[in-house]
Amino acid sequence: MKVGDSVSSPMTDTLSHCLANAAAAQPDETAFTFVDYSTDMGGVARTLTWRQLEGRVRLAAAGLRHAGAVGERVAVVAPQSLDYVVAFLAAACAGCVAVPLFPPSLPGHEDKLVAVLRDAATMFAVTTEGQRAFFTEFCATRGLSSGLRVITERQLRETAAHADETGRPRHPRPEDTAYLQYTSGSTRTPSGVEITHAGVCANARQALEAYELRTGRNCTVGWLPLYHDMGLVLAVAMPIVGCVPSVLMDPLAFIQQPVRWLRLLTRHPGALTAAPNFAYDYCVRRVQGEERTELALGSVTAMVNGSEPVRARTLERFQTAFAPVGMVRTILRPSYGLAEATVFVSASPAGEEPTVTSFDRDALGLGVARVAEPADGAAVAELVACGRPVGQELAIVDPVTSQLQEDGRVGEIWLRGPNIGRGYWGRSEQSEATFRATVHGDDPSDPANHWLRTGDLGMWHGKQLYVTGRLKDLVIIDGTNHYPHDIEETVQDAHPAIRPHHVAAFAVDTGDGERLVAVAEHRPDVTDPGPLIDEVTRSVRAAVATGHGVSVHDFVLAAPGTVPHTTSGKVARTACRERYMAGAWTADTHAQERTGSV
Repeated sequence: MKVGDSVSSPMTDTLSHCLANAAAAQPDETAFTFVDYSTDMGGVARTLTWRQLEGRVRLAAAGLRHAGAVGERVAVVAPQSLDYVVAFLAAACAGCVAVPLFPPSLPGHEDKLVAVLRDAATMFAVTTEGQRAFFTEFCATRGLSSGLRVITERQLRETAAHADETGRPRHPRPEDTAYLQYTSGSTRTPSGVEITHAGVCANARQALEAYELRTGRNCTVGWLPLYHDMGLVLAVAMPIVGCVPSVLMDPLAFIQQPVRWLRLLTRHPGALTAAPNFAYDYCVRRVQGEERTELALGSVTAMVNGSEPVRARTLERFQTAFAPVGMVRTILRPSYGLAEATVFVSASPAGEEPTVTSFDRDALGLGVARVAEPADGAAVAELVACGRPVGQELAIVDPVTSQLQEDGRVGEIWLRGPNIGRGYWGRSEQSEATFRATVHGDDPSDPANHWLRTGDLGMWHGKQLYVTGRLKDLVIIDGTNHYPHDIEETVQDAHPAIRPHHVAAFAVDTGDGERLVAVAEHRPDVTDPGPLIDEVTRSVRAAVATGHGVSVHDFVLAAPGTVPHTTSGKVARTACRERYMAGAWTADTHAQERTGSV
């Protein structure tokens, strides 16, 4: 089935044009606010008006042009800040290809940073004064110094001033690549999606329409990292294209005190924000007592949850916990998106409560959406609807035959529209297979017939999209499909010693077919897990067997911090499986945590 509409335009805009328009329309209004908690626990707000923002961006962009960076990849390697916003926009507006990244101080992701810098063949890296020496040394130790020039925004502005590069702005073309959005996977060679100016502007408008944001009425509030697709579009692209103010904070500031995020939502009426499941659950656990009662969330426009999948219990817990301070169900907006589509694809309808449906789990494993009736006594899978696409087309397609699927049948989600990325940087074969798929019977030589294969599984039911999982993560045992996130939730709830959102389920080939393995971290406050291993293992095996009708071949109770996550905070199942197969949790290294196979 296909649904949605493809909104096309003459493609005459760029981020550079949109910034100029916003600065002309509201020059003295606050554009971006960064609340800095590093020097003051209460937060220090640093702001830029639209005029100030454009002035800094134009000077830095002129400096990049004078340095010969036009058309080259320019990495943004800096902490979350206004400096990051300026550097990213300067690179995009100068006609360079921005590469939004993170500083090497982000724990556990140094290797990915190196891999991306090499894959993109970056010629320049823009960082802050405080990070320049550290990043330069990092590059030297990792063999990145040759051909990579590390520079700060201040140096770029000084270069432009001395070279008299301060004239009228020179805009890039809509079809030019604005930036490379690297996917968050942590095991395979990183892939950078080419996002054009026209594409990001189109996607920003699609999201602005879906969440009903208007100039003078709304703003965005966020802590998601700016190197992540949702963080970048929510906090930078949407505000510039829609001329709405953006309020930012650092992800670490959220982790330290999640109430800070909710306080900003309280202080800024009409806010749109976004976060994954774990953040909403984290707020429920950590924001208690007086911290909770001081909040007022009734003026929030939308709280987006774009997790894979959105969990019904997460929505229920958050709404119940914060209902006394104005939280209503219609504020929660389950959504679906991915980097290859810039980010936004679909959202639950505005003004409606999230739709949660219980499906027969066995039927779902066979690819059929069958609503579970209470009298059936069947095992159920609760799925949250993610609405309908805005400004783009979505099809459910059999991933093997490329034939369109009927309503109520599970298939791969395919997309097309003005927001779809151009392809993967430097990967023509991968781009051809992913970005130029055709439905069975269509002419593949006609670009109008090309679709993006998302790799995500989903179905249409009740005129809404339900995302069921990732094609590559399916656990197939004895011919039946099992969705790993479904099993992970069962494992997580099986015993109180298991740490939430730190569970991975995957299949391994035992020589006698595929078998299920589950790895779960124990809570950090469990200082001696040894005596609990047998008890936790029995609980997990019983819960999975009862809920899913499958045996756990092996269960590992792992130490905190050992289950790999991507840079966007998702459990990296492929990396976890590779660690397991490499013996990372063998008796030699974690004797007290390893359990045997059955």
